[in-house]
Amino acid sequence: MKKVVSFDTVLLFILTIARVRIDTMAALATPDRQADLAKVPLLSALLPDKSLELLHDWLVDPYSLLLITVTFGALMAYVVFDVLRDHLNEVRVQQAKLALVWLIVVSTVVSQSVLLILLRQATGPAGYTHDGGVIQTEEALKYVLAGRNPYVEDYVNTPMAEWGLDYKTALYHYPYLPWTFLFSTPFYLVSRAVLGWYDQRFVYLVLFILTLLLAPRLAHRWTDKLGLVMVLGLNPIMGVDVIFGQNDSFVLFWIVLALWLLRLSREGGEEWGVVLSVVSFGLACASKPTAWFLAPFYFLYLLRGEDISLGNLEALATTLLRKAAPFLVAFAMPVLPFAVWDWGAMVDDIWGWASGVAEVPYQIRGWGFANLILSLGLVESKLDYFPFWLPEFLTCLPLLLFLLWRQVKANTLGAMLYGYSAIMFVFFYFSRFLNENYLGFILAFLALAYCTTDGEERVGDTPTPPP
Repeated sequence: MKKVVSFDTVLLFILTIARVRIDTMAALATPDRQADLAKVPLLSALLPDKSLELLHDWLVDPYSLLLITVTFGALMAYVVFDVLRDHLNEVRVQQAKLALVWLIVVSTVVSQSVLLILLRQATGPAGYTHDGGVIQTEEALKYVLAGRNPYVEDYVNTPMAEWGLDYKTALYHYPYLPWTFLFSTPFYLVSRAVLGWYDQRFVYLVLFILTLLLAPRLAHRWTDKLGLVMVLGLNPIMGVDVIFGQNDSFVLFWIVLALWLLRLSREGGEEWGVVLSVVSFGLACASKPTAWFLAPFYFLYLLRGEDISLGNLEALATTLLRKAAPFLVAFAMPVLPFAVWDWGAMVDDIWGWASGVAEVPYQIRGWGFANLILSLGLVESKLDYFPFWLPEFLTCLPLLLFLLWRQVKANTLGAMLYGYSAIMFVFFYFSRFLNENYLGFILAFLALAYCTTDGEERVGDTPTPPP
């Protein structure tokens, strides 16, 4: 029997409510927001004073209230189309649903990002933003343009010092790889020339939108395409990352681009697609270490169609080296100059800080196993070293071997992405810190793993042609 309500409607309802509620709760963390809005010239002319007075709310500002109204109006229209789906042209219903999902993404994530960019510009560089993904990355690219090494310099005399509540260990480390600020540098120069100012979220928003355009092309069923736009666009945690400017969306784009290029090459039989995919994945790995966990699964996928057996190891190694060569070039080009410049400083910032062995390490914190270490009093301070590598090794090595074995049996995009998601989740659970943004990042890849196909369908699926 056909369902009265479609699953995509239930999913969109859940994600929209979560998105709006999280954003309104986040607004409570900025108690001066209402007053600061009066400092934004572009907003002051939109609503008369009387309207602002009537719309004044303790939870969120008047402009966000209007955007929320648009959001739930779009959700209501989506429900109406779902109710009438058996009485309207199927293609038109699909097109309308997709347009409404995009409207909800724009009225929540994109509009809130723009609003916070304007608020930051009106109030100061340390406000309404994320410390590392925006403030520190902007300072890093300024250091590079000034001929200084961002891995050697500290950030004590930058707006970073005004951000945060405790520890502030990031003032002495830049934990991301060079592609994050090198790619952003042209955007910075153009924005400074045109606007006179810059916000790193300009880059993140462009890549976020491109990701939402590319990701559905990895799916076969129309419901999967729609689901990917929903989950990636309205991700409960990653949406906040985009709004405040954490850089997971930056890494996500380069990986999704790599996956799309692989799909393009497989459908068209063009080798150049594989080359560009490998380059894109190399750039992802040159952005943030979270991309590194995909490497064993990605390179195994490149061997799809080959005889993967112990007796064929030499031929496999030759094939893999040939296909992976562009990865090494793409990774080395942004990373090698800084590694040569000061290898020790770079390793200390990217690895030493996060693992707890740096002189000023990252604190033990988060939502994972680390809390048991703190509760049992196994360290004197959150900044102390603890060998988290041991539970990581004991859990991740057997899991990695099992996931790779399973992928050999069915070497698909879904298997590759599920392996990536699973190994990341276990690793970060047992790591020094499991920050909430990692869970949003993992959710994105779980959605991709579920929805992507290599032409094969899940059992019981009936493909629906896209409009």
